[in-house]
Amino acid sequence: MALVLPLGTWAQEKGISISTVVVDEVSKEPVGFASAALLDQASKSYIKGMQTVDDGKILFTDVAPGVYAIRVTYVGYESYLKEHIVVEAGKNMSIDEILLEPSGELLEEVVVEGTPPAMEMGIDRKIFNVAQSTLSVGGTATDLLANVPSLQVDMDGTVSLRGSSSVRILINGRESALAGSDVTQFLQSLPANAVERIEVVTNPSSKYDAEGQSGIINIVLKKNTYLGFNGSVNVSGGSYNNYMAGANLNFRNRNFNYYGGYTFNRRNMVGDGVNNTELLSNNSLTNNVSESERLGLNHSIQLGADYYLGEKTLIGIAGNLSLRGNERNEDLFYRYINHPQLSGNSSRYSRQDEDDLGYEVALDIKRSFQREGEELLANIAFGYDGEEGVNRFNQDYTTPPTGLYERMRLNDTEEDGRNINIQLDYVRPFGDNHKFEAGYRTIIRGSLESQYSQVDSTNGLLPDYQVSNDFDMTSSVHALYANYQNKLTDKLGYQVGLRAEQAYLDTELGLLTPGLPEDERNVTGRLDYFRLYPSVFLTQEFGNKNQLQLSYTRRVSRPRGWQVNPFVDVSDNLNHRQGNPNLLPEDIHSFELGYTKTWPSLLITSSVYHRIVNDVAQPIIQEVDENTGVTLMQWQNISRNESTGLELISRIDLSKKWDVMANLNAFHTRFQGSEAFDIAASKGFSWNANATTNYRFTPLLSLQARFEYQAPRIWAQGKGIENYVIDAGLKLDVLNRKGSVMFNARDLLNQRRFGGYTTSNGVYRYFEHRWMRRTFMLSFNYRFGNQSLKREDRKQNQGTEGYEGGGEQQY
Repeated sequence: MALVLPLGTWAQEKGISISTVVVDEVSKEPVGFASAALLDQASKSYIKGMQTVDDGKILFTDVAPGVYAIRVTYVGYESYLKEHIVVEAGKNMSIDEILLEPSGELLEEVVVEGTPPAMEMGIDRKIFNVAQSTLSVGGTATDLLANVPSLQVDMDGTVSLRGSSSVRILINGRESALAGSDVTQFLQSLPANAVERIEVVTNPSSKYDAEGQSGIINIVLKKNTYLGFNGSVNVSGGSYNNYMAGANLNFRNRNFNYYGGYTFNRRNMVGDGVNNTELLSNNSLTNNVSESERLGLNHSIQLGADYYLGEKTLIGIAGNLSLRGNERNEDLFYRYINHPQLSGNSSRYSRQDEDDLGYEVALDIKRSFQREGEELLANIAFGYDGEEGVNRFNQDYTTPPTGLYERMRLNDTEEDGRNINIQLDYVRPFGDNHKFEAGYRTIIRGSLESQYSQVDSTNGLLPDYQVSNDFDMTSSVHALYANYQNKLTDKLGYQVGLRAEQAYLDTELGLLTPGLPEDERNVTGRLDYFRLYPSVFLTQEFGNKNQLQLSYTRRVSRPRGWQVNPFVDVSDNLNHRQGNPNLLPEDIHSFELGYTKTWPSLLITSSVYHRIVNDVAQPIIQEVDENTGVTLMQWQNISRNESTGLELISRIDLSKKWDVMANLNAFHTRFQGSEAFDIAASKGFSWNANATTNYRFTPLLSLQARFEYQAPRIWAQGKGIENYVIDAGLKLDVLNRKGSVMFNARDLLNQRRFGGYTTSNGVYRYFEHRWMRRTFMLSFNYRFGNQSLKREDRKQNQGTEGYEGGGEQQY
């Protein structure tokens, strides 16, 4: 959602921070877990809050110029109020230590107004602080994303933003090479406890990559910068033999920061499904029920170092290594009714083993200049992801088939992927009210995928060259952008930007069929296009942090991975799936009008949006063999899609112990249809809603619960089914708050499913799947070591805060 602070104040606010340390007045030791709230000096209304850890540090970032107060509370201490903190444009504030006076007795309750809010409004994004999420402890990044307003996650793990699955997902501000061509699988192996926050940008400006139909999701990983040696360990265990364990270590002195971590994750997903396919021409019906188990064993290692070269230069180098082993087992049970060649029942057993190796290295440099706010940022990153696998299918029939139906198939697969990212960003303020930004980026993705398939015969296994081939794909995008922002009046700001991108998609299909002429063995394709992506933002401020913003951006959704790969997926021998190397990119035009209203204990953001998508890409049933009942589903550009919606997000503090965050998204979708693919026009209304609540029983014991409902959605060829989920978790702090014991239950009612029905090319299909049943998880986390951030270190940090973890310059 493009609900941001007035554009004319961006230059003022970027990087402005208030920092201090909370110290025990008697022992002079830092006070951890104190609640701190930043307040407006005049009204004492709540602006933002946080909770110190063992270092006692308070840091409020993205603070607008003005006069503030800081209130600090903690059990066993008198409340403290620091007033008349004057923040000037472009100047960070480092104030004296806050001395807490022991009260001499324990308080019955803890004032929680400084607890980090679940949602904050950033300069150009919504920020969801998920580091303390009890619901996702012991889970993965996919579980965290499912708990974020505006986002939905289906049973395949595919993430959608405002109803669109074409969303750009970044890790620390960049596309992660460890994800290879399957970001969904990567997110399902990334531990939830490695994530600090999730940032959502629904209408990005020209500064950001144009890719992604509905916007950008940036997953920011945790990274310590505390002085000295410190760390944490965690362990989790739960249903279906799911386990996770890990450790993070950090050491920092005046000029260097070294950090590293290791995580082992055993992720076992047990699910089931239904797929009924009816051929309307002969009323034949194939009923298919499935039972599945996906076991992943993941070892991940992270290492990095930052070098503070004086006060204006920061150099960082980081590396990640991932070793993944995957076992995907699925049992399919068929029942045939009025089928032209099949009768009775059959059972198909799929056993797939994969071994993945991925790594990435990145070099980041940030250089600040004499002019306040002027800076140059550079990034160079390289990543590799390799995968080798074997997939075996066996099928038994109660009644021998009359035609040639396979009883066993063996597929050997291999994939090598490489990513290169080169990026340079420059920011130059001209004054308090306007600035200029410009940058360059090149990203190159290469992928080589091979599949060699063998099928049973009277002479044993023989090659099946129809589904055996090599596919080489290289996607490259070269971009230049410029943004200019200023103010027309004291309250009305604007920003205009333009991004120019030259994109290439080169593919080469290598056929392995013996006897083919040399000039027919390789089939090449090339997609070459240049586009301009403008963006316009107007923001009107009404005072008291109320604001209205109107924006327009143009974006693109490029075909990738499985969408263009022509390999035929035969895991279901009656329902084949295939990519399309000739798939065109989707062209998106996005309009948004947003309004934000803030009260002392209530925040409401609202947005009306309209999205136009040309050359909509969706999988459709392309071929039907009425003799065998085999269907082929392939990706195609089918039509134009328009969506108009209203989204509301609110966060309310009902009491000092109880807060709620809720989201409602209602939208109307219209597909034009396609004569070429015999797809009729369709339209309909849909909505989804969710609410997350936190309740603190005592200073040490808290509850978190979440409810989500997804109404049926209109598709180009059908309609989805409704879906609702309830999650809940408890957290107990122990060992003088250095440790935490957490218990959560995900999908309490066992109703998290994805499905719907489609009608295409004379085929009616109803399907319903879930990849994970109700689960319970028990976890323990312990923090140790020195986490003191000294005064001279805080001073050195001024001007570099926000660099780590993928700030806005990384997009």
